[in-house]
Amino acid sequence: MVRLLKALPLILAIAALSLVATGCGSSNTQARFVNAIQDTNDYGGTNAALDIDVNGTKLFSDYAFATVVSSNYRGIPAGSDTIEGLEYNSTTEVFNDAGVSLNSGNQYTLVATGFATGTNGDNVILLTPTDTNTEPANGQVSFRVINASPSGPTAVDVWIVPAPLNGPLPAVTISSVAYKSASNYTTIPYNSSGGGFALYVAVSGTTSPLIINGQGITVGSVSAGSIRTIVLYDIANGNPPGMSSQALVLTDLN
Repeated sequence: MVRLLKALPLILAIAALSLVATGCGSSNTQARFVNAIQDTNDYGGTNAALDIDVNGTKLFSDYAFATVVSSNYRGIPAGSDTIEGLEYNSTTEVFNDAGVSLNSGNQYTLVATGFATGTNGDNVILLTPTDTNTEPANGQVSFRVINASPSGPTAVDVWIVPAPLNGPLPAVTISSVAYKSASNYTTIPYNSSGGGFALYVAVSGTTSPLIINGQGITVGSVSAGSIRTIVLYDIANGNPPGMSSQALVLTDLN
């Protein structure tokens, strides 16, 4: 009994260390969500917004189609996750993607695209591009494009030019961005005139007709580095079918 009492503090210390090690071993990643499912509001006939559950826990709520929701990255478990989209404030399932692989320490923009209803069936695709949010040098802006438009061209070219544009389009800024893909980051100098940037998008290899014609993009200031993610998506409800003439611009940094 005396030996047991003497050994008890050591046993408790080892147990405490074991618990700490277990807690430290649980790895997390960070993610944000974009609803680019053009017919979301047809699913169930009433609601255009989504709630997003990760492994059975609601992490994102009330995400309408192609709108920016004022929420930042959320911590979620790294590894293999089940991500489920539900009609807002209900249990009606819009999509369920099991086995989504997310690496520890990374940041992701989760983009749900495809179709929830109609002749395409339940054909929602979850894109999981990895984000890079390391600040560029002062006076530089990094742009990345995610093509989440299933009814748009097979691939598009993207111009991001200082606004206003005087004269013809210059060389392509980001070329041949296919549906379901994300471009690499492209860094260009801040527009020292303070006019921001203008976005142009056309079928890859062409300059006319333009799908997006001069959409404005604002950035921070010349005294900081900025990052923007541009999400291309369908016209709502496919009426008419095709890529929207407006893109969703996410303010990643500054």
